[in-house]
Amino acid sequence: MDSTADTPETPQIYLITPPSFELGRYPEVLARVLDKNEVACVRLNMASRDEDTLSRAGDALREVCHARDVALVISDHQILAERLGLDGVHLTDASKSVRAARKALGADAIVGSFCGASRHDGMGAGEAGADYVSFGPVGTSGLGDGAIADHELFEWWSQMIEVPVVAEGGLNEELVRQFAPVTDFFGLSDEIWGVEDPATALHKLIAAMK
Repeated sequence: MDSTADTPETPQIYLITPPSFELGRYPEVLARVLDKNEVACVRLNMASRDEDTLSRAGDALREVCHARDVALVISDHQILAERLGLDGVHLTDASKSVRAARKALGADAIVGSFCGASRHDGMGAGEAGADYVSFGPVGTSGLGDGAIADHELFEWWSQMIEVPVVAEGGLNEELVRQFAPVTDFFGLSDEIWGVEDPATALHKLIAAMK
């Protein structure tokens, strides 16, 4: 996930999978979304802790993503990221595991860190070597402890910190329009997977950035 020190005019899209999905169907749905929209990265974010389930999902999504030059990371499972040939890991414990993940996965891997609405945790993750920091929820969502990551946090981050930032959780067209000038990426999940045509839903959110 590349970014410059200054927030780009148009943020990039970072898709987050549903917590559970049908392996026989979802990879095709994801492929259609990626074929119709420009996406920088996909996060495998399953609720399951079953190694076989995660491995099969990782294999299937890796084929879809890498065929389209889209990076694929996995939530928390650092060992699986390495074993399955994924591009990196997204950590959900703020800055606690960043340094260890970076050491284990190497300099070329993507290591991201979800930091809720905490400026302090975000700075700690950046200092520990995170490639990006994710704040959220931005809107009403069950993400994290429920504390809202407000516009002021992103505005401050975009002005003061060079580490790219992701806005995720509870997004809609209005919030995308509002946060586009102060974030590098939008992390989207329920916002598109919960509707009949995810590709079109994503297209509408992308259009709201401009």
